[in-house]
Amino acid sequence: MKDILLVGGGGHCKAVIDVIESTQAWRIAGIVERRGSAISEVMGYEVVGVDDDLHRLRERCEFALVTCGQIKSPDIRIRLFHALKAARFTLPALVSARSHVARSATLGEGTVVMHAAHIGPDARIGANTIVNTRALIEHDAVVGNHCHVATTAVLNGGATIGDRSLIGSGAVCREGVVVGADCIVGMGTRVLKTLPDGALFIGAHAK
Repeated sequence: MKDILLVGGGGHCKAVIDVIESTQAWRIAGIVERRGSAISEVMGYEVVGVDDDLHRLRERCEFALVTCGQIKSPDIRIRLFHALKAARFTLPALVSARSHVARSATLGEGTVVMHAAHIGPDARIGANTIVNTRALIEHDAVVGNHCHVATTAVLNGGATIGDRSLIGSGAVCREGVVVGADCIVGMGTRVLKTLPDGALFIGAHAK
């Protein structure tokens, strides 16, 4: 097993811990939290430092992941991703033992594939992206960097999601549709047409 640090100690961190424990490939070396946080442990794993300690922590651990969630904005995840890169951590792609990733699919560094997710042939997932529980990303779909494909969301074949976008729980993107960068597609929304950068669709159908 290889040691890994988890940066961010909230609810998403708990979900990532559950995925890590399913793989039996990693040993969690501790949690890194923001300065002033009241969190001292997560699911029995100790908080071993704050953001300012990353360079020191790198001396004893090579691998790390961003484990704060992404709902309204990816900004914190992006900042932490770049902080880990600056401290020369390696950010592995993490895949649940109870998910399926096709052998021809590609995953960017720091991306996490949660339980029961499905990523089809020739799909491409960028860096620092969350593919959440039971998400379905079909063949030839493309998901950019710093995205969140939330629980039970569906990206049909050849759909494209731009950088820093959120596809909400239960949303469905039609085959071949393009969702631009910095978009938020709300829970349960059906996306049937291309969306421009910065689009916000919540509780509606994008036709």
